[in-house]
Amino acid sequence: MARDPLPLPVSLDPALPMPLHAQLREGLRATILDRRLPRGARLPASRVMAADLGCARGTVVLALEQLIAEGYLTTRTGSATRVAATLPDDSLPRSTTAEPKADAAAPILSRRGVCLLAAPARPYMAGPGVPDAFALGRPAQDAFPFAVWARLLQAEWRHGPAERLDPRGSPALRAAIAAYLSQARGVTCEADDVIVTAGIRQSLRLLAELLLDPGERALVEEPGFPGIALALASAGLHPVPIPIGPGGLSVAGAGPFPRDARLAVVTPAQHYPLGHTMSLENRLNLLAWAEAVSGWIVEDDYDGAYRYTGRPLAPLRTLDRGGRVIYVGSFSKLLLPALGLSYLVLPRGLVAPVNQALAETGPAPPGIGQWALARFIEDGHLAGHLRRTRRLYALRQEALVEAARRHAADVIALAPMEGGMHLIARPGSAWGAALGDAEAAACLGRAGISAVPLSAYHAGPPEPGLLLGYAAVPERAIEPAVCRMAETLRPDG
Repeated sequence: MARDPLPLPVSLDPALPMPLHAQLREGLRATILDRRLPRGARLPASRVMAADLGCARGTVVLALEQLIAEGYLTTRTGSATRVAATLPDDSLPRSTTAEPKADAAAPILSRRGVCLLAAPARPYMAGPGVPDAFALGRPAQDAFPFAVWARLLQAEWRHGPAERLDPRGSPALRAAIAAYLSQARGVTCEADDVIVTAGIRQSLRLLAELLLDPGERALVEEPGFPGIALALASAGLHPVPIPIGPGGLSVAGAGPFPRDARLAVVTPAQHYPLGHTMSLENRLNLLAWAEAVSGWIVEDDYDGAYRYTGRPLAPLRTLDRGGRVIYVGSFSKLLLPALGLSYLVLPRGLVAPVNQALAETGPAPPGIGQWALARFIEDGHLAGHLRRTRRLYALRQEALVEAARRHAADVIALAPMEGGMHLIARPGSAWGAALGDAEAAACLGRAGISAVPLSAYHAGPPEPGLLLGYAAVPERAIEPAVCRMAETLRPDG
């Protein structure tokens, strides 16, 4: 006979500003990551948990649905909810209790491993435990249809996993992505052109190893997402930072480097992090360069769907006539970071060699959730979610700009962007001249405000500023967070 599960080591405080369901969600997540709830452990029934915690059963159900959707818990119809046997990759805890043996030999690392460890630590996206205000890369989970997602996940469990996981990804998901991109982004493609991956860095490593030889150059944007250069370097390439202007990356103004490179990684719709849109002239010049050097362009359309003035801009891929653009997208920033699924759309000439490489090397991306995501797209939930969040994010950006104007104009200058999920706060007149943006971000972190220094995205001379993500911050929480940020950054704060 199965033993009743023990009460959970989680408490709720109605006096805190965080909603009860969010307190429970974060408490359970921390308990799982601390191994106080081991993998496979059975949770009490929702009614029992609600009685133990003194809250409504709906509060418990909402928290559990979110953790199921994020991959920390699993459930089946008629069965108990349990801690997942495999936790999300980006949330696996590191042991802090085990002490290394005194006589343990130091690991021998490769030159590439030494270089990776020597790279400065840079925050990319917010993980569990980071405050919502103003964490980067975090979508609005209060707007996500968790009930729909949980129902689709349950249906996937009932349907059962595929006997053999295709290293290219679920055929149903690849077909759904192709149909969605053709309709919503104007990217004409078929299911065979789509590869499902575990993230853009995995995609870049695969493409770099297949298309280029070690030591070859690859053009990257400066400033730009540091993970791009690290992924290329780990594949043996030499990333060359190209300064970005208001019209995006310009190969015409990049000096001699483009002649020696055969790969460029760009964000044409919404440069990360500055927000510039690549001009038509620069787009055509980049395509002409790729043709001239028999090179390739990786178009990272990480949040091209989020544009708040006019229609979303057409991808660079729609101008490609020579089959030189590899289109890359992700569901992590659109839906759930823990989903961990991205995709790339190959030119027709690369389909066969990439498929063969995947068959030889693998591994396949996480299988659980692919069928549910395919249904989520096919049934119109993705399109509906994007419509809702476009309106929501536009309102939250506007609220952040207005709050900064009213309460923090002396310490930060905040200008709106035409799209995206973050803004850049530049130093104002009252920002201390000796206060660097990395130090400012650290001070804000101690005050409970998440911010990322703009200098972390520069390979060359840094430009000071702070990146503030607003997508996950409810409007009512924006003004108090801005006030706290201003108080922290003022010299007498």
